[in-house]
Amino acid sequence: MKLYTKTGDKGQTGLYGADRVSKAHPRVEAYGTVDELNSLLGLARAHNSRSHAPDAELGGTLEYLQNALFDLGADLATRQDSPYSKNIARLDEADVARLETLIDGYQAGVPPFTHFVHPGGTPTSASLHVARSVARRAEREVIRLSEVEEVNLQAQIYLNRLSDLLFIMARAANVRTGLVEEEWHVKKRR
Repeated sequence: MKLYTKTGDKGQTGLYGADRVSKAHPRVEAYGTVDELNSLLGLARAHNSRSHAPDAELGGTLEYLQNALFDLGADLATRQDSPYSKNIARLDEADVARLETLIDGYQAGVPPFTHFVHPGGTPTSASLHVARSVARRAEREVIRLSEVEEVNLQAQIYLNRLSDLLFIMARAANVRTGLVEEEWHVKKRR
């Protein structure tokens, strides 16, 4: 089978099942942004694995998240009423709870959050900050989709928690390497 099919040359793509929609459809925007996010997590994993001291816990969490994002992409690419729904694993409360457990674990290992910090630091941390901002955009795309079609509410909640997790993972990546985060300094009024 060839990689290119030419079926999308006129601006249409297939959802999971037989439905064809515009490549600009809110559903495609939502799962496309999740795909972008997954790629950024791959970048963070690459930075982590090539650092002078790879963080095994962080790497394992990123691998888990990449697999979960494939499930999320399938969830978003499949309409709720599709007969193909039975073939996918939709995200649920247990998936959200797992993220909350991860957040709590990473948060226990970093200083209390008292100021906004500049996104950046190590290449791993900087990549996680970019991923965090894309997770927020993916959440907004899922909300846009929910305004026109039924979606799995847990997908939206998952993305909300995921952005929090990526933020605390970015902080942990810096703290674990001894890097001091740069705080935002509010411009003083005259």
